[in-house]
Amino acid sequence: MGAIALPESGAVYLDANSIIYTIEGVEPYLTALDPLWDAVQARALTIATSDLTLLEVLVGPIKKGDKSLERDFRALLQGSQGVRLIPISHAILERAAALRATMNIKTPDAIHAATSLAVGCAVFVTNDLAFKKVPGLSVAVLSDVIASP
Repeated sequence: MGAIALPESGAVYLDANSIIYTIEGVEPYLTALDPLWDAVQARALTIATSDLTLLEVLVGPIKKGDKSLERDFRALLQGSQGVRLIPISHAILERAAALRATMNIKTPDAIHAATSLAVGCAVFVTNDLAFKKVPGLSVAVLSDVIASP
C-alpha cells in the first residue's frame, strides 16, 4: 500500500467519504488515512471540510437510528482540535457554480472542490475520481493510494 503525499504543514481537505471511513473504521481506507490523522494529532496539519460534509455523514446514522454514530460524526467534525468546518459562503457557491458548469460535476462535488480551493488546501483526499479533473485541485484518491506499491 502506498501513502498519501502529505504536505509538511497547512490544511488537507477531506470529503465526506474520508470522514465516513475514519469514523466507521472502513479498511483499507482507515489505514491509508492514519498518517494524516497522526499529523493532525501532532498539530503539523489541519483538516478542512465543508459544512456540507456534516449533512452527508449524518444521513446514514439518522436512517439507521444510530445515535451513537451520529454523536461520533458530530464530535469529529464539530469538536476536534485540528478539524475545521468551512461555511458555505456566497463566494464558494459562485465558484461551485462555475465548476459545475465547466467541469460537469455534481453540485455537492462542486461545493467540496470550491471549498478546498477557497481555503487553499494543499491536498484534497477523496475516493471519487471525478475530482481529478478540477483544475488547481491536488487530489489524492484513496483507491489509487491503496493500489500503489
